[in-house]
Amino acid sequence: MNTEVIGTNAGTVWVALNTADALGLKQLKKITKLKDKEVFAALGWLAREGKINIDVDPEDEKEYIITLVQE
Repeated sequence: MNTEVIGTNAGTVWVALNTADALGLKQLKKITKLKDKEVFAALGWLAREGKINIDVDPEDEKEYIITLVQE
């Protein structure tokens, strides 16, 4: 996986998050149809750019909720 692929996947993840207010990690993988490592790399890219928030789901502490940073 190279940076071009990771950037493309980051765009796919961003579009999914922009469509929904917040998504769990499982939902995000299902919507984007990306593999685990592809989703994690894309989330890392978006996190490094300061475009997402990642929080623990208060209802299920094993799940994460991802949202876009509101500017």
